[in-house]
Amino acid sequence: IMGSSRWKVAAAAFLAILGSLLPVDADEHEHTYTDKEEVVLWMNTVGPYHNRQETYKYFSLPFCAGSKKTISHYHETLGEALQGVELEFSGLDIKFKDEVMQTTYCEIDLDKAKKDAFVYAIKNHYWYQMYIDDLPIWGIVGEADENGDDHYLWTYKKLEIGFNGNRIVDVNLTSEGKVKLVPNTKIPMSYSVKWKKSDVKFEDRFDKYLDPSFFQHRIHWFSIFNSFMMVIFLVGLVSMILMRTLRKDYARYSKEEEMDDMDRDLGDEYGWKQVHGDVFRPSSHPLIFSSLIGSGCQIFSVSLIVIIVAMVEDLYTERGSMLSTAIFVYAATSPVNGYFGGSLYAKQGGRRWIKQMFIGAFMIPAMVCGTAFFINFIAIYYHASRAIPFGTMVAVCCICFFVILPLNLVGTILGRNLSGQPNFPCRVNAVPRPIPEKKWFMEPAVIVCLGGILPFGSIFIEMYFIFTSFWAYKIYYVYGFMMLVLVILCIVTVCVTIVCTYFLLNAEDYRWQWTSFLSAASTAVYVYMYSFYYYFFKTKMYGLFQTSFYFGYMAVFSTALGIMCGAVGYMGTSAFVRKIYTNVKID
Repeated sequence: IMGSSRWKVAAAAFLAILGSLLPVDADEHEHTYTDKEEVVLWMNTVGPYHNRQETYKYFSLPFCAGSKKTISHYHETLGEALQGVELEFSGLDIKFKDEVMQTTYCEIDLDKAKKDAFVYAIKNHYWYQMYIDDLPIWGIVGEADENGDDHYLWTYKKLEIGFNGNRIVDVNLTSEGKVKLVPNTKIPMSYSVKWKKSDVKFEDRFDKYLDPSFFQHRIHWFSIFNSFMMVIFLVGLVSMILMRTLRKDYARYSKEEEMDDMDRDLGDEYGWKQVHGDVFRPSSHPLIFSSLIGSGCQIFSVSLIVIIVAMVEDLYTERGSMLSTAIFVYAATSPVNGYFGGSLYAKQGGRRWIKQMFIGAFMIPAMVCGTAFFINFIAIYYHASRAIPFGTMVAVCCICFFVILPLNLVGTILGRNLSGQPNFPCRVNAVPRPIPEKKWFMEPAVIVCLGGILPFGSIFIEMYFIFTSFWAYKIYYVYGFMMLVLVILCIVTVCVTIVCTYFLLNAEDYRWQWTSFLSAASTAVYVYMYSFYYYFFKTKMYGLFQTSFYFGYMAVFSTALGIMCGAVGYMGTSAFVRKIYTNVKID
């Protein structure tokens, strides 16, 4: 059964991901059992405790399997395949409510090579993971004595399974039977199964894996409250400054309208009104810029929808369900990318709209797949379970070409036809206005570097909890906090970019499009810098595989976050710029 074609697995995963927003159950059962019905113990992965992302197949270590060879059926979702879930049948015969006394299921014929493999695993604190009815179970491979000279293997798996009615609600593993590793000996492996009634409801069976003391600690609540107060202060400050300053600007410009030409020429003209003929000039590199804005809007849509679904459906209870849902939602929201990217490119007078559509559609998938395939080669070299099967790669490529691209085309056509007209409140001058010299802190490069500090400050505590849930043994489940942080991040980003743009325009520099995008996107630079601190001070990772895996996927995460923040900042700033130039009288 484990030798089934990966092509069939990929095809089944592809159909499953397109068939429903919510992933199907990852187990072969409906989570309900009759007495004496088969219960499957899946062996998943084994790897060092200090890095949960470096995992290998359970039977890559010289463990032995039970005598049972066949089970009902098994299928794998796309999210599981991409996350390196490698379920292999343990061969143990377990039946619902049928207790098993200590029974030897196989023997390990320990030669020197097998002994060295176990010794290496014990020295590096290898743990293994198993599943029963989707419930994860962890066990340690073995331990060394105090001097580190002798190494011992745990040989007895003592399973205690709790049931409520016809459902499994709890699983506990106790490792016993410590046996010293001596070459050229036989080591018997045994197991036992004990069933007990439990009052735990099926809906609450994952609560034991959560860590409320970590995620709902007062520091977490304080960080949310602190960010919320910063938002109130920042919004109030921005509103007060801009309303008061803009009122003075409007009054001054209205007074200038009443002057005759001689007085206006002698007057000291300055400010954002002077660049009204250039402020709506197309940005440099409009094709790339519009593709980035479209991709950022799509990432924001995906983040919002996935967080809402996670809040409603508790996606953490199913293997790979979060990733499967994110892939499906990303594919389904492709029209958002095409609509915003295509309409912006049309407004800026772009003519190569098909090229823009392709770049917008494949920008994020190419970045993610390129990084994943690079890390995949390293994972294959290390024989890690994180290596993505070829059939899964084909399934992902099929989603890109046959789902994302057509939907992006639909969105692009709609965007160009519905909102692709350049209906700017001011005419664009034929000749660009020269940009006057200004103080160094008004330069776009300086504004870009400083623009991401406040948005990063509003989310960096939440980044610690997200990093810990991904790189350590924590299940992230407080998606209400994540939703609040996303809202706070968007508000802070828009406020900061509006202020930066106002100062830039007031200095008569009309290059606000890229400045607003990059000043918001610079948040990603600070997040990536924080990931270096987290790697060296909060993890115990080492080696090429762990380092490349960490920094590769952190680069993808930071880049996607930066593109999303940049798009949000630009969209808010664009509305602000259009508003102020609509309300002022232009000759």
